[in-house]
Amino acid sequence: MDIVGILNQIDAVVWGPLMICLLLGSHIFLTIRTGFIQRKLPKAIKMSVVNDEGSEGDVSQFGALVTALAGTIGTGSIVGVATAIIAGGPGAVFWMWLTGVFGIATKYSEVYAAVKYRVKDHKGEMLGGAMYAWERAFKRKDGSLPWWAKLGAVSFALFAIVATIGTGSAVQSAAMTGIIESNFPGIPEWLIALAISVLVSVVIFGGVKTVSVVCEKLVPFMAVAYAVGCLVIMAINWQYIGPAFALIFECAFTSKAAFGGAVGSGIMVALQFGCARGLFSNESGLGSAPIVAAAAATKNPARQALVAMTGTFWSTVVICAITGIVLVSTMLAHPGIVEGGSIKEGAALASAAFATIPYLGTPILVIGMISFAYSTILGWSYYGNRCATYLFGRRAILPYQILYVIVGFLGAIGVGDVVWVISDIGNALMAIPNIIMVLLLSGMIARETKHYVYEGHLDEAYEEDIPVIEGK
Repeated sequence: MDIVGILNQIDAVVWGPLMICLLLGSHIFLTIRTGFIQRKLPKAIKMSVVNDEGSEGDVSQFGALVTALAGTIGTGSIVGVATAIIAGGPGAVFWMWLTGVFGIATKYSEVYAAVKYRVKDHKGEMLGGAMYAWERAFKRKDGSLPWWAKLGAVSFALFAIVATIGTGSAVQSAAMTGIIESNFPGIPEWLIALAISVLVSVVIFGGVKTVSVVCEKLVPFMAVAYAVGCLVIMAINWQYIGPAFALIFECAFTSKAAFGGAVGSGIMVALQFGCARGLFSNESGLGSAPIVAAAAATKNPARQALVAMTGTFWSTVVICAITGIVLVSTMLAHPGIVEGGSIKEGAALASAAFATIPYLGTPILVIGMISFAYSTILGWSYYGNRCATYLFGRRAILPYQILYVIVGFLGAIGVGDVVWVISDIGNALMAIPNIIMVLLLSGMIARETKHYVYEGHLDEAYEEDIPVIEGK
């Protein structure tokens, strides 16, 4: 068996039923543990557009949110939904949505831990994420760190770097090249790769503040523009919206075959692919978003955790759900696009479905894919930057950034399936130490959430000083 085949087998194991049970089970457990924190979503959305004046941090609460959203709302928000529908049937859309609803509690919890246990380097810049939570939360009274806590911290950082280089750089640049070439044939791959590299370099070498500023402008525009475009398509397909909802719910709970058996069917298949793609799309539990959330200026951990949890709502509960309705309603309106059996991949289904809409469909898909992929490259570059800093110090930032851009260039000109599979494995493996850490700290998170959120102390300043890590 070749290396790709071996890696595919590993990928199938790490993203198999055990991983889905771990993540989805954690979502449900943390929902209960935090007192159904989802009910505070309206308040959290209001807070997300208001800055905590005078609070310590590198970026605003909103800046941290949109930077995390930049990494979350990627090609998976379009192609990932289509892939889930092909493999698991329309019912997968329901399970994606439900995963997003419960995932809100996990996003809240992991960000709470990241902000509570963040540190500063000697320049005063914030450093946070699962690796620092492992180090500070489980330190012994004598200042020593148990080997298992150090293992959790180091393994998370290592797997995150692998995932950022693959998922954040190579995979997204390859997606951009593919969508550009399919709609503008004749443009050389190397030219597209060079343009992507330049556009990425001018932002990420400016640090988190530059990335945050660009994301504050780009992310709201691209998300709103894509959502509006999808709503227009839904208006065109208005007579199929009701049947689309009915088919999604029916296929989620029955073994009904859809579109002549051209797409997946079966309750367990819909559950598996819906949950897997939902977990991948909102990243709740992966530990990525808390890295940038820890840099936010906020009075206390609960405030930023509330703001951050809205990211899961926007990425999966809204964007992925809208995409699912658009795809299923379009497939009902034009059943021939799947019943012929020629479409076997998510990207092909998305392209075919959007192309059926005159004038609007293809431009919405092209602009959405390119902007989503570009924003993901920016967001994930920061995650890897912070993990490299944890492992090797600030001297590792520039080499990491150079490697990140080079891999993005190679991804754009085609480096094969290896990087895709390796990055997918890295995503799963970074989630394991992150979820374990959050579950171990769930008692503290529940206790302090009760104080800050449910007892009305959200405006209370967190009194503990943020320690400075020398040599970072």
